[in-house]
Amino acid sequence: MDGRDLVRSVKAVGAVAVSQGMRTVRAAWRRRRADASGLPPRGAERARVPGPVREVEPGPGGGVVRFGRSELRILVTVNGAVFWGWDGAGPEPSYALAGRCPEPDPRAVLEPDKDGGWRVVAERVTVVVSRHGAVEVRTPGGVTLRRDLPPRWWEPVGGGAARWMQRSEVPADARFFGLGGRAAGPRLRDGTYRLWNTDPGRAFAPGDDPLYITMPVQVVVADAGTHLMFHDSSWDGTVTLREGEEGAGSGHDRAGASEVRMDGGPLRCWVMVGTPARVLLTWASLTGAPALPPAWALGHHHARWGFGSEQEVRRIVAGYQERGLPLDAVHLDIDHFEEHQVFTVDTERFPKLPVFAEELLRDGIRLVSIVDPAVRASPGNAVYDSGAREDAFVREASGRVVRGVVWPGEAVFPDFTHARVREWWGGLYAERLAQGFSGFWHDMNEPTSFAAFGETTLPRSARHALEGRGGDHREAHNVYALCMARAGYEGLRKLAPEERPFVFSRSGWAGMQRYGGTWSGDVATGWPGLRASLALVLGLGLCGVPYSGPDVGGFDGDPSPELYLRWFQLGAYLPLFRTHASLRAGRREPWEFGPQVLEHARMALLERRRLLPYFLTLAHLARRTGAPYVRPLWWSAPEERALRDCEDAFLLGDCLLVAPVLDPGADRRAVQLPRGRWYDTATGRAYEGPAQVLVDAPLARIPVFARAGAVLPVRGEDGGLELEVWAPAPGRGGGGLVVPDAGEGWEEPEIERYGVRWEGGRVVVEREGEDGAGEPPYPVRVRGLRERRPQT
Repeated sequence: MDGRDLVRSVKAVGAVAVSQGMRTVRAAWRRRRADASGLPPRGAERARVPGPVREVEPGPGGGVVRFGRSELRILVTVNGAVFWGWDGAGPEPSYALAGRCPEPDPRAVLEPDKDGGWRVVAERVTVVVSRHGAVEVRTPGGVTLRRDLPPRWWEPVGGGAARWMQRSEVPADARFFGLGGRAAGPRLRDGTYRLWNTDPGRAFAPGDDPLYITMPVQVVVADAGTHLMFHDSSWDGTVTLREGEEGAGSGHDRAGASEVRMDGGPLRCWVMVGTPARVLLTWASLTGAPALPPAWALGHHHARWGFGSEQEVRRIVAGYQERGLPLDAVHLDIDHFEEHQVFTVDTERFPKLPVFAEELLRDGIRLVSIVDPAVRASPGNAVYDSGAREDAFVREASGRVVRGVVWPGEAVFPDFTHARVREWWGGLYAERLAQGFSGFWHDMNEPTSFAAFGETTLPRSARHALEGRGGDHREAHNVYALCMARAGYEGLRKLAPEERPFVFSRSGWAGMQRYGGTWSGDVATGWPGLRASLALVLGLGLCGVPYSGPDVGGFDGDPSPELYLRWFQLGAYLPLFRTHASLRAGRREPWEFGPQVLEHARMALLERRRLLPYFLTLAHLARRTGAPYVRPLWWSAPEERALRDCEDAFLLGDCLLVAPVLDPGADRRAVQLPRGRWYDTATGRAYEGPAQVLVDAPLARIPVFARAGAVLPVRGEDGGLELEVWAPAPGRGGGGLVVPDAGEGWEEPEIERYGVRWEGGRVVVEREGEDGAGEPPYPVRVRGLRERRPQT
């Protein structure tokens, strides 16, 4: 970007800010007026609890327990998930579910229990209902994992949606994870977390909550086992968590506690029990398999709000090429639109965008376009005119179209909860494809509407289709972005059926992985922001969203060379590896931070390129099993308490352990190793876990360990696939999985299984198949044979 481009961009943003000042004030008053007339007054409320059991009706997979003032339906499904809903609530309709509710498990039967209660015994879980409505989840051995106390409702005397509250107890040693994208995590400490997708309107740090993606999904890990609890209501609410304490008060344990409060919606939930891998598999079978990204989406992406022109993008691409740095995608932000209008191009700044995109594609670089939901409300705007003809936009309770203020100025918002509107919107991506774009990032889709004096969202009284059921924004808000992602993904499937769509979204809800992934949003530049980046990726993975990543370097401000490099090194091991910054921030190109940072960043980029076959394998495994690429250290050993409390390292698949540097000035760091032998991939030194070890972390790299016996598919020097094998411990074996992928099509490649064992004094690697073992079809490189004596 030359001086004139920079000045023009700053002037444009400044002009937008000034002109939008009065508009945002007017939008705030309009929203308040709409809600004052469109929402029923709360008025007096009447509290209610279930009361005592009156009768029971057994049925397939469970049955119905009727209480004096409510009823509880319990269903165990064939995939092992357990559903229960109060007041007649069933599993459907639900935006979280991928299709219909699974069939009931015919082996599960509702039967009497002691003290007037009832129970359902299934293969992996027992659900016990007390005579007053408490619901207990137990392991097959009878150990309690969770106890929900009888719920409570507050119903308006004059009618309307009831608020409800559900208190639960978990074991004293339990740890909480999940709830969507939380900056303070991944372990969720004592506190209250809001369930309302929110654009904070500024760069955020670990103390900020809520953020763009909130989900009522709790993953609870305790000695007795792991379970996932999902409260299927998209309304505004809060979750208050309190960890337990062992030996609290006269030697007795104090149970951990969860309190869920919702402003409306059904009181219904799903619970899955088992190992973390089993829990996420069941969750994926319920909410949908994660979308499979094209191979290039697992490479390195470069973005900036304020490229300004095609010349600036060319300069940056040339900078990568001249320095031999891998680059797979360039993302264009709102400044490439004509006056910020979605599905347009500023032809003065980008005069021949399709030609430019084709040039980049020949060099293996894809263009990715931002897409916002806000449509400029001006006749003559093609998207606005076609949307008006389709009656596509959200309306107030009075019937007027809702108007807000976003980057294009006064804007209207498509109602993505209507199938017809999703189909219309999905067809608009034809314009983007014609411009040469290969992928799409959805932004501002919480949805955000700039406004003074309050929340930057639509009126809560705004009306939505909600798939024909009808309702208002109180129910639709949290699923708005999920439905937008669905519209884009399904539209691209029709427009380019031979290619895997690449869509990732700033906001979303449970089940969003069906349509793509997400990124951190506007994380603050600073060491706390770096730490928050890892927390977000880990937490989202446990909620079923395996593809995510942060803005490397933070969205705002100027990172120091050290901070930028440590962020860059972390990003190289996360699913979405993207540098991005705001118009007002400093540059994010590696060469802008000096020759030393450039050389170390080059090493990280080349290592990411080398590991691309491993990332592709993890993507296929995530699609088939629901297992995230990035996993907490306790993933394979949740009973190890030291691992449950470790938040500064992670597993990348089954084979690698990554320990990023998250503090300034550090050139060594302590790493908690799970059980087994682990090799430092830089030095080859072996360590025996479980243990905490102190290792070097020079500026050139972050510590990465390989599990003994691991088989990693990597990219060889000739570009072909190779197997990197880490020698198993003496007397032990190992193995790994490889999914060879051509990159963009829909073929389901076979999962290749490899075994590793000692034979005499050498390591033997064999491909395992139905017809027995055979030679691997790829070159094999064995590492760890000349390591020093294992350190303890």
